[in-house]
This record gives sequence, C-alpha cells and structure tokens, in this order.
Amino acid sequence: MSQLDMVLHPPARLQIGAVLAQTTEVEFARLREIAGVSDSVLSKHLSALVEAGYVTLKKSPMDGRQRTWAMFTRAGRKAFAAHIAALKAIVAAASPDALAPEKAAAKEDQNV
Repeated sequence: MSQLDMVLHPPARLQIGAVLAQTTEVEFARLREIAGVSDSVLSKHLSALVEAGYVTLKKSPMDGRQRTWAMFTRAGRKAFAAHIAALKAIVAAASPDALAPEKAAAKEDQNV
C-alpha cells in the first residue's frame, strides 16, 4: 500500500492539488477562492508545495496587474496521484459499517 504524503495531506493542500490535477495552471486568486483561505494562508501552503518540488509559481501581467499562477511539476502530479491512491486504499480497507454509517444506524433502530 502507498503511504500518505504529509506535504499534500493538509486539507487546503489537498484542495490545491485537486485543482492543479485538473488543469495546467491556476491563478492565485482562484485557488484562494476554492480553498476558502486568506492570501497569507494560501501563500504558506504554496510555499510548502514549492519547497517540496511539487509546484512551480510564475508571475505574469494580467489586466494591468502582476498575477501569480501555480502549476504542478511532474513530481507534484506523481506525488498527488500516489497520495490519492493511498487515500483510496485506506477507504477500501475500512469496514462496511464505517463506510455506511446510515446502514449501521438503521440496524440499531430495528433492534430497539
């Protein structure tokens, strides 16, 4: 079984990865909206991803202002895919009751 990647594991980074996995690059403001975090929090998460070699950032002008764009590196795409595989393996190994709590609750109601 693959291991979880603790660089990608925090929820905001997982959201960032999910967005980056679907496109070639995403503008900073759009990532901030999707992740629902402040500029400083997003910057910190992106810095951690850049430091790990998973993301590259580029700055380019748009609408008369300097914009920051984020994109996965090849290593980042590979690490994200492996992390998702590890998450899927954890879910697959869970008991059926853990995957369907409503069924367990219905069973309890019938036994009362």
